[in-house]
Amino acid sequence: MAFPLSSTIVSHKLSLNVSIAPSTRRQNLKPTHFIFCFNRKTPERSGLSRVHSMSNNNHPKELKDQHSTLTNSSTSTSPLKNKFESLIAVILVFVQISSPLPLVGWDVLPVSSPANAVLYSPDTKVPRTGELALRRAIPANTNMKTIQDSLEEILYLLRIPQRKPYGTMEGNVKKALKTATDEKDTILASVPTNLREKGSTLYASLIDGKNGLQALLQCIKDKDPDKVSVYLASSLDTIAELELLQAPGLSFLLPEQYQRYPRFTGRGTVELTIEKGDGSTFSPEAGGEPRKTATIQVVIDGYSAPLTAGNFAKLVIDEAYDGTKLSSTDQAILSYNGLDKKSGNSVPLEIKPSGQFEPLYKTKLDVQDGELPVLPLSVYGAVAMAHSEVSDEYSSPYQFFFYLYDKRNAGLGGLSFDEGEFSVFGYTTVGKDILSQIKTGDVIRSAKLVEGQDRLTDFLAADCAVKVVDERTMKEAYLSQSNY
Repeated sequence: MAFPLSSTIVSHKLSLNVSIAPSTRRQNLKPTHFIFCFNRKTPERSGLSRVHSMSNNNHPKELKDQHSTLTNSSTSTSPLKNKFESLIAVILVFVQISSPLPLVGWDVLPVSSPANAVLYSPDTKVPRTGELALRRAIPANTNMKTIQDSLEEILYLLRIPQRKPYGTMEGNVKKALKTATDEKDTILASVPTNLREKGSTLYASLIDGKNGLQALLQCIKDKDPDKVSVYLASSLDTIAELELLQAPGLSFLLPEQYQRYPRFTGRGTVELTIEKGDGSTFSPEAGGEPRKTATIQVVIDGYSAPLTAGNFAKLVIDEAYDGTKLSSTDQAILSYNGLDKKSGNSVPLEIKPSGQFEPLYKTKLDVQDGELPVLPLSVYGAVAMAHSEVSDEYSSPYQFFFYLYDKRNAGLGGLSFDEGEFSVFGYTTVGKDILSQIKTGDVIRSAKLVEGQDRLTDFLAADCAVKVVDERTMKEAYLSQSNY
C-alpha cells in the first residue's frame, strides 16, 4: 500500500466497511475515512534551534562544534526517520482497522453499517451457477442435504490456487459416506413408494457407482484435481436426482388468496428457439456451420416460485411467447412488452428467502440486512419476471427477462445491486453462450414446455372448462324443454 509522502504531512484516506456490535450501530452511516497528520519536527527544526540560539549569544567554539556534529548526524539519519514515520503510519492504519477505537485528533467519520456486509463481503457464498442454485432449492430429506453440503464445500476447496487441502476434502467425503450408510433407511423412506425402486438404484450408484463417493474418495487420495472435479460433479448430479424423487410436490401451502392461481409443483424444462431478426446467423458450434436459429433451455423451479413458474408455464403452453421480439441491454434480455399478446395472471412478487420454509409475497428482500433468496438473481442466465407497470409488489403478467450477471457490475460480495427485488423462477442450463449473441429485434420463434407438463395445475382453466360445460348443459336443457 503506497502512501503519499511530503516533508510535513503523511496523509492517507481509506474507505472501509466495518462490522460493529449491534449496540453501537448507527443509522445512515457512511464509510470511515482516516486522515493521518504528522508534524515532522526534525532535529534540524526543533532540537537544533535551541543550540543555534545559544551559539548566537555566547559563540563558544565547543557549541559550534556540537552544532556542526549534530547537524551532520541528523542529516544522515533523516531518510531513516522518514521511513520509520511511514512505517508508523502503516501500522496505525491496520491497528485502526482491526480495533476501531476513537483516536484523538483524527478526522473519523461514522463507521458504515454492517448492513452492507453482505454486498461487500468477499466471503458471501451464493450459488454461482444455475445448476448449483437449482440443486440447493430442492426441498429434500435433511440427511441428503447434509451429504450435499459436505460435497459442495469441496467445490470451494478446489478453487484454492495453491496447494489443495486434500485432507479436508477426504474428511468431507468420509462424512458424506457415513451419513449415507447410517441413514440409508431414512433416505429411501423419503422416496414415494412408486419411485422406491428408482431411488434404490440411485442410492447404490451414489455409494459404489463408477463415479460415486467411493471412487471420489480414491481420487482425492490420489491427489488428482481433474478427476476429483469430474467425480464430484457426477456425485452431486446423482444427489440432485435422488432429492427430486424425495420432493414430488410443494412442501408448503399457498396463501388462501392465491389458491386458485395456476401453480407449478416441481421442476420443468422450457425450450426456446431464437431467430435473428435481421437475417444474420448465430456463431457456429464446434465444427459446425453458422446457425439461423439457436436453442436455449430453461429449467423452471416451482419449489421456490410456484405461482411465477406456473404462470410462465401456462403462457408457454398457450403459445403466448411464439413470435415475441426480444430487447437486449447490457444487463438483461427482455421479452417485448406488447399489448397484443395473451395476458397472463397478475402474479404477486414471489421470493423465497434462504432458510425459510415458504416464499414471501409482495415483499422485496432486505439484502443489505443479510436476507438472500433461494434463487439468486446474481447468476448469469437467471430467468425472472419483470415488475408490473402498476406496482413493484406485482410481477408483469407476461414480460420476463434473462439476467446477464457480470461481477464487474456487482458488489465485492458478488451480489447484484438488484438482488432480492425480482421473482426469479429458473435458470438457463443449455445455450448460455447464445445469450451474449442475442440482440434487440431477435425473435422467440417458439417456446415449448418439453418436460414437466404434469406438474402444472391450472385451476383457472379448470374453472373455465366447468363453466363451458354448465352453459352447454343449460342450453341443452332449454332446447329440450322448448321442443317438448
